[in-house]
Amino acid sequence: MEKKVYITRRARFNAAHKLWNPRWDEQKNQEIFGKCSNHNWHGHNYELHVTVKGSPNIDTGYCMDMKDLSDIIKEFIEEPLDHKNLNLDVPWMHGKLASTENLVIEIWNQLEDPILNYDCELHAIRLYETENNYVDYYGGQ
Repeated sequence: MEKKVYITRRARFNAAHKLWNPRWDEQKNQEIFGKCSNHNWHGHNYELHVTVKGSPNIDTGYCMDMKDLSDIIKEFIEEPLDHKNLNLDVPWMHGKLASTENLVIEIWNQLEDPILNYDCELHAIRLYETENNYVDYYGGQ
């Protein structure tokens, strides 16, 4: 039986967004989302934890080289999101409410296939919106 290990890489990015449901009027958006529905947007210093699982390679001892994981996160997440407006600048967020819950699902969708090119799989994503608030996602659940 192969032993599975879990490795995690942390990344950070800054992004702006607005929580706004276009089906609701301004009063309802303000009631539900409060300051997060500000017409002039607001931003966060996000912290992302990406965890992959796999068996250590007999030759390297790695299930995935952390440099490779870092490069994937940089290409598919940090570059598209850092210093961007999630509602306007990120094609894979168009048409979705830019909540942290929806964002973590879309981040998973961006990372899942590139990580499958290695002998491991994406296990979990934790996305901190603030130091007190975060969302965990384990894919497809």
